[in-house]
Amino acid sequence: MGSRLARICSRPTTRDSSVGIITILEAAAGAEVTDSHGGSCLTVQKLASRFDFVSLGQLGASSPPPPRCHVVAVPYPGRRHVNAMLNLCHILAARDGVTATVVVTEEWLGLLGGAAAAASAAAGVVRLEAIPNVVPSEHGRAGDMLGFVRAVYTRMEAPFERLLDRLAPGAPPPAAIVADTFVLPWAVSVGNRRGLPVCVLSPLSATMFSVHYHFDRLPTAADIADGDDPCLVGNYIPGLKSIRFSDLEPTHTNKNMVDLILEAYSHVRKAQCVIFTSFHELESNAMDALRRDLPYPAFSVGPCIPYMALQADEHHAGEEEEEPYMAWLDAQPVGSVLYVSLGSFLSVSPAQLDEIAAGLADSKVTFLWALRGDSGARDILRGGGGGMVVPWTDQLKVLRHPSVGGFFTHSVMNSTLEAVHAGVPMLTLPIAFDQPIVSRLVADEWRIGYGLRENGGGGCGGVVGREEIAAVARRLMDSDADEEAKEMRRRASLMREASRAAVQEGGSSYRDVTSLINYISEFKN
Repeated sequence: MGSRLARICSRPTTRDSSVGIITILEAAAGAEVTDSHGGSCLTVQKLASRFDFVSLGQLGASSPPPPRCHVVAVPYPGRRHVNAMLNLCHILAARDGVTATVVVTEEWLGLLGGAAAAASAAAGVVRLEAIPNVVPSEHGRAGDMLGFVRAVYTRMEAPFERLLDRLAPGAPPPAAIVADTFVLPWAVSVGNRRGLPVCVLSPLSATMFSVHYHFDRLPTAADIADGDDPCLVGNYIPGLKSIRFSDLEPTHTNKNMVDLILEAYSHVRKAQCVIFTSFHELESNAMDALRRDLPYPAFSVGPCIPYMALQADEHHAGEEEEEPYMAWLDAQPVGSVLYVSLGSFLSVSPAQLDEIAAGLADSKVTFLWALRGDSGARDILRGGGGGMVVPWTDQLKVLRHPSVGGFFTHSVMNSTLEAVHAGVPMLTLPIAFDQPIVSRLVADEWRIGYGLRENGGGGCGGVVGREEIAAVARRLMDSDADEEAKEMRRRASLMREASRAAVQEGGSSYRDVTSLINYISEFKN
């Protein structure tokens, strides 16, 4: 295995970390790219209807086919984790000779829908398999997060192994397990028993992965002196120059949650490689530092987002039935609409929703808001503002629409990658988990958005008032009157081109997908 690692680690994918991101982006902007459009999922049912995506990894001319390879993928049973794994498997399976089986619970198979399984089986490259519902329901997951994580750590191993027993006689048999970081406590053991390499998929940013991987390097709160540099994290963990300790709250100040996170990451070193859903040009500082520290290869294959077949009209040609909100977007001026979507698993408080609604109404900015359920925010919006509120949108499709000029987001990594790929600047309001860190990257490192900092910290404190929301929304959307906002749009446009160039033949992610497939295939030989 040592010689294999040496050969893979010598591949020319790591760039000089001293090259500034704006230089990389400006160079990428000159690349010739093929435009296309796609849709993401705010509901998994909609994902099912688009499960026959042409993925990002399929773009560009084909390379010589690698050996036939079958990967078995197991996501953590949560929306963004399942979505990230499905997107990755489509990227892999778009290459010649690669098939993928995605293992979900019976509940998740139902949520994804029979159409997804049928479409995937027909395509013959990505299929869904289910294990029993051995973990609590998705619908109550947020109510007992710690209990849910413990169930994932302790109850999924046995049914997953039984499923592998069924898959083993197949042609081709499994060549590798691709496991979400938060199923590693048992996935590594399964791989060891069966002689299968385990590839870690991190649906979080590479920056967040680095925080968890190097968590033992961080000082305790008592060790941090008053008046120290607020960007102190970078003094302990390489490649994290913009991250502050406040960005680790509140999730990383909850000892029980930290213990569970670190339990998963204690198994990371026992795997055979790690896969990031981001792309190198976006997180070059963190990725280059990790590649120096990790005991095995790291592959960046992103942006790991859903992709529809190429269409002549880039935003919604060829649809059988157009959603009303798309027709409404068609009627709006170019770049005039602020798209608002703040997640579905953990949402903002009712008080914060009211402030957001009032701020949007006061700003006079035109908006499209994906807002589920009943909320007093709807009543506030009826009293003023010019916008549209809908329960669901095809997010990537909306972000790529010419009329959308900004994205008000909670900074989950999947959504951030979609906005980057669409070239849309952001207004961020993080809630928990890795979102404060992604928000920090957006506002301070990539400089393609404004962060709403609650209580002056990492974005998860009290309630942001309507006055601040209105002022920042106006500033973001009126780039003609604000030089900083104008520069922000220029950088977002450069990142869009870098994102698209990464997945073309010869691009950083295209090369890493090829290297990953070859790396997995070598274990069979």
